[in-house]
Amino acid sequence: MKTNPGRFFEDYRLGETIRHATPRTVTSGDVALYTALYGPRFAVQSSDAFARAIGYPRSPLDDLLTFHVVFGKTVPDISLNALANLGYAEGGFRRPVYPGETLSTVSEVIGLKESSNRQTGVVYVRSVGSDEKGETVLSYCRWVLVRKRDPEAKIAQEHVPSFAKVVDPADLAGALPLLDVSAYDNDLAGSPHRFGDYAAGEKIDHVDGMTVEEAEHQIATRLYQNTAKVHFDALATRDTKFGRRLIYGGHVISLARALSFNGLANAFSIAGINAGRHVAPLFAGDTVYAWSEVLETADLAGRNDVGLLRLRTVATKNQPCANHPDRQGEGYDPSVILDLDYWAFMPK
Repeated sequence: MKTNPGRFFEDYRLGETIRHATPRTVTSGDVALYTALYGPRFAVQSSDAFARAIGYPRSPLDDLLTFHVVFGKTVPDISLNALANLGYAEGGFRRPVYPGETLSTVSEVIGLKESSNRQTGVVYVRSVGSDEKGETVLSYCRWVLVRKRDPEAKIAQEHVPSFAKVVDPADLAGALPLLDVSAYDNDLAGSPHRFGDYAAGEKIDHVDGMTVEEAEHQIATRLYQNTAKVHFDALATRDTKFGRRLIYGGHVISLARALSFNGLANAFSIAGINAGRHVAPLFAGDTVYAWSEVLETADLAGRNDVGLLRLRTVATKNQPCANHPDRQGEGYDPSVILDLDYWAFMPK
């Protein structure tokens, strides 16, 4: 066969390394389209002048744009035949990425677990995104529910990896250049609230909502060269459980992050992803809302310019978040679609 039907669960081997095709040079055009899709307003990623004033050479890419490009490389090899992307762990953004850099991705299969129905299995991978010099810009783990080609196929070796509950803040401290926070303009950034103004246990309703259109999520998924069939092929998804295309889970993450500006405008850079779960699917026509909880704060040794907030951002569909919809017993409020635990830098 000349064409690629995608891997099925029984095609993976524990410990194998996969070099993903199509390195991607990110440009200012990608930044503009990302802004058009989600409307993020964080000043450091929006203004070269603002970024230079505090110590960047220019505005870096939004961290999630970097994530999506690195993630998109993995899809043809990891999740082309996936039913769902289940979760994330141990994510670390190692340095800012700037327009003009070329990103590529390598993944290692770190776990395999066949489902009890023998129709599917969970594939665990650790993916590393690198620049053209081979320097790591991002690493993360994720696990995906993938179809089996043959329900009777035997799996040579199974293993379920364990993950750290929280990424050590000390491992993330070097992800940014040292910044001159005396030049950080609160008015231009959009909020007077800095690191010392937040405390563990605080909950923030981000108030605003964004309705997702079919065209938007299709453009977004193509922007990242994410080829997963569940996002594109309306005919193929007609006979699935939901009967329609699913919106890429990363699209939800970016929407929630953009919405979080209202209340967390100075949490300008994501440092690491501790855990993440796509609780329920999102479809075109749904409206996304979000709220966040401050789980903890962390000072960083050797850095007086920034600290880290550990944030839990919960996104909902068709449900404003004044009452902070959350877990219910062993499940979630029916409106919840995303539960993301991450570290974000904030100026002191």
